[in-house]
Order: sequence, then C-alpha cells, then structure tokens
Amino acid sequence: MIVFGFTAGNFSPAQAQFLRRLKEHAKKKIKREAERRSERRIDRGIDKTYDKIEEKIDNAGKKKKNNEQPNAEAHEGNSSDNNGKSESGLQTGQSNLQWDRYDFVPGDVVIFEDGPSGDEEIGEFPSRWDLYKGNAEIVELNGQTAIVFPHGGSIVPYLKNSKKDYLPEVFTIELDVRFPKGSSSSGNRIWISLADLKNNRTGGKEAELEITPHGLEFGESSGDYPGTENRPWAYEKTGDWHHISIAYTRGKFKAYFDDTRLINIPHLEVNPTGITITVDGYAADKDKDFKYIRNVRIAKGGVKYYKRVMTDGKIIINGIKFDVNKATLRPESMGPINKIYRLMKKNPDLRFSIEGHTDSDGDAGFNQKLSERRAKVVMNKLIAMGIDPSRLKYKGWGESKPIDTNNTPEGKANNRRVEFVKF
Repeated sequence: MIVFGFTAGNFSPAQAQFLRRLKEHAKKKIKREAERRSERRIDRGIDKTYDKIEEKIDNAGKKKKNNEQPNAEAHEGNSSDNNGKSESGLQTGQSNLQWDRYDFVPGDVVIFEDGPSGDEEIGEFPSRWDLYKGNAEIVELNGQTAIVFPHGGSIVPYLKNSKKDYLPEVFTIELDVRFPKGSSSSGNRIWISLADLKNNRTGGKEAELEITPHGLEFGESSGDYPGTENRPWAYEKTGDWHHISIAYTRGKFKAYFDDTRLINIPHLEVNPTGITITVDGYAADKDKDFKYIRNVRIAKGGVKYYKRVMTDGKIIINGIKFDVNKATLRPESMGPINKIYRLMKKNPDLRFSIEGHTDSDGDAGFNQKLSERRAKVVMNKLIAMGIDPSRLKYKGWGESKPIDTNNTPEGKANNRRVEFVKF
C-alpha cells in the first residue's frame, strides 16, 4: 500500500496543489488496480468451474476416440528404435506434442527472422536488431544462442524500411521467452509494442502486449492459466521457455501463450506498423534474474488452405517447425498440422504427398535425409490423428528446390518448409 503523509503548510500553494493531485491520482490508481485484480480473480474462478465441466466431457469422449484412432506415440514408434531415433540417428519422438486444440497458423512468407544465428559473437549486441534503449546481447544458454537483457532494454528489427509501416494487413509474430525460475519480482515482464518506437511511432505505444510468466495482457483484455491465482502473477515456477504467438488479420488481434489463446480482440483500434520488444530491467541477482528471447519471426499472412490447394494444387507451410538438424516436431507445429487434419476430414477425397525441404546450410546429403525424415514424421502424425494412410505419402527434396534466396535468414526460413501436394 502507498501511504502519503504531508501537510500543505510545509509547501508553497503550487507545491501543495501538486501533491494533492498526486495523492488523488494515486488513490484512483490503487482503486482501479484493486477492482481489476478482483475481476480477474472472479473470472479465473468461473474459468476453473467451466474447465472442470469441459474436462469431464473431454474424458468421456476420449474413450470413444481411443477406440477409433491409433495411439500417436505407438504409431510413431514403429519407425524408431528404443532410443527414439530413426536408423539415420535423427530423433523422431513426439511424446510431448499435446497441442491438439492449438489453432494458430503462421503467415506464409517470412519477412523477419532471427534465431539468433549460431554465428553471432557471444557478448555482442544482436546483429539483426537495432537498439531503442537499454541493452541487449548475445548469450549461449544450454547450447543454444539467445538474446539476453542484463539490465533491461528495448530493441527493434534492423530493417531497411524501418521508417515505414512494415507490417501488412495480415501478419503473425512468434517468439520464445524465458523468465528466471523462482523469481516473483514485479519486474518479470516482457512487452511487445505494435509500433517501431525508434523509427516509426505511427502505431502508438498503447498497442502493447504484456507477457508475464503465466499470462498475457493487452489493454483491458487479460487472461491467466487456471489455477495460478494462488501464486504471484510474476512468479515463474519452472524456468522453461514459453512460446508466444500473435495473429493479426485486418483489425482482428489474437495472442497465444504456449498452446492457449488468451487474447481475442475483434476490432483493434490502433493500426500496427512495426514491433518493439521491451524487457523489464530488474535483475537483482545477476544472471539468475535475466530474461531471454529467441526464435523471433514475423510473417506475412496468405489465403486459406482450401483455396490454396484448389488454386495451386498444393499448400506451402513454413510454420511446421523442427529442432535444429533433427526430425523432432516442435509443439507449435501443431497449429498447421491441426488445420491440415481438419481440412482432410472435411474433404475425404483429398490426398497429399507430404514433401520436406531444407535450406542450403550444411551437407547436401544430410539435408536430403533430413527432409525425408521430417516429411515422414508429419505423415505419421496425421495418420496417428486418424487420417487413413492410403491418403498420404511422403518425399524429401533436401535443398534442391529453393523458393527464396539462401543468403538471408528470411530466405532460409522460407526455404525450410513442408509442402502438401495434392495427388
């Protein structure tokens, strides 16, 4: 609680008037925050009740579903040895893929991509970004490169057209974030502004998604995972990476925390023009309190899957992602896979050749085998979900059929794709 203790007699009339206004403003802010937290607690209670009801319904339906569909892990295990690796040594296990309701589908064409690259020099500022304020640097964390903000900072994509509106009418943004384990400080926050605050403020800072260790907020719209009301909003229990996804379609704004959609705004009043990522500067215990980001991608949207396959005879997807140099599906891949599954269920005559493609990094022979393994894993996943095997086949093309340059991170991202070719 904030307590103000002062007497007007100790100050000039102007100073006393200012302090009275400050006190009134603080009281209003405290009241608004109390009301807001109370509403959120009530909402979470209601959500928990409905979650329990839905869980009972889902569990009742699972018995029937299990009789109709093969087990995903059992089916995929047929092509692997006991260590979860295929005969080529590439991991194919997918036991952690549980995002069966995830409906986020990335845009078709990547317009900004940063891993960051393993070629980045540790300790230096990330080369794919520009600094707005504070600080950021490249670090290696558990064998992978990431961007850390030792004392907080704001960064914007380093683009040639950064002074213009570089976000199209339909776009998606994805990134992974990591908060320090066990920290409950009020500084555990990351913001994504839908404006380039250094080069182009047209979008306005008020269009800002706030990320906490277990939830998202956007203006008056907020959401938290059920059951988190008993711990501080900034408390990170595990210290794991979380995947954040944003989808914008001509005014409609959605945001996801891992596999759950928490924000759904039908008409966003502000026009997004760029992005700024800001990380809170609180770091009381050095690296134990640092926040990290990685795998940032901005992509331009496209036409719906059915229209694409009817027009072009195939669907090109770069949103099906794998671990580096492996055939292990990443959880966020389930958005496009779920959409393909629903498309095939709705159109029983559709048959697809699932074809994997890579960029040109590394050995061509390895890339060829890698693309085959990845295509097979996607096929197996769809079969495990209930698609008849006779409607699917797979093929790998390695790096032999690029659709973009291999000289930029964005071009490489577009070349790393899975195509669903009608046959």
